[in-house]
Amino acid sequence: MQYALPAFLAATLALGGCEADYSLSPPADSEKVTVRVKVPELLEVETMDVMYRSPVCQRTRYSASGVPYQVDGFNKTTMEFVREGESDLYSAAVPRNGGGDCKWNLNSVTFGVRIADTKLYGENVRYRAGGGVIAIFDDNPSPHGHARNQVTGNLIIKADYYPWVDEFYLGEYRKTVSLTGKGDIYLMYRSRQAQLVYFEPTFHPDVVVSSVGPKIKQHGNRVIFTYPDGSAQPEPYTRPDFKKLEKIRLNKAAEE
Repeated sequence: MQYALPAFLAATLALGGCEADYSLSPPADSEKVTVRVKVPELLEVETMDVMYRSPVCQRTRYSASGVPYQVDGFNKTTMEFVREGESDLYSAAVPRNGGGDCKWNLNSVTFGVRIADTKLYGENVRYRAGGGVIAIFDDNPSPHGHARNQVTGNLIIKADYYPWVDEFYLGEYRKTVSLTGKGDIYLMYRSRQAQLVYFEPTFHPDVVVSSVGPKIKQHGNRVIFTYPDGSAQPEPYTRPDFKKLEKIRLNKAAEE
């Protein structure tokens, strides 16, 4: 199997005032983390964001009281996944050692899947969010924060997703579709030793949940969710009830 290496571009960053060359330059013999996604029908894999950090080229931050402090510098690039033959597997090999004067080290990867054709849910429907994964490989936060899930060794992630169609009326009207699952937009994990990150999403396109936002901004108005079994209710966290969707799907399967 062959992997396509990313086109790492030189980036001049203002990190802590040092005069180093900030470009990423991973050595050919760098250890690599393989990221593999099994992409189900009706979904597509997204471009992966790759973040590197450096204790050599640090960046100055300021506390709420204005006191300066140093954090590891950062450098981000992107990587495309490569399809493995005619299969539904897509892979990328990410160097742990980013090289360069700053001695960049792999911090995290952010990737995921999305609905390939939003027209299945109506005209002028935009894809919104969901179906994402963040894997962190050091002690720094990812661009989206820290991970609560700590894993030893490789990351094997399997998750169920449902299409969520949402209509916004306050301000400019918008209709979006998202992938809703057990977690939030991203499933986040930290594994310092992982050599493989495997993501297998399962999509249930026939179990659609919809929501309609309030048309008038007034105290007590809530987003109303309508589930595939016909029930409708407001949800306290403005997102679908995942456990209810799972129950509806399993009951439907048992009746067939």
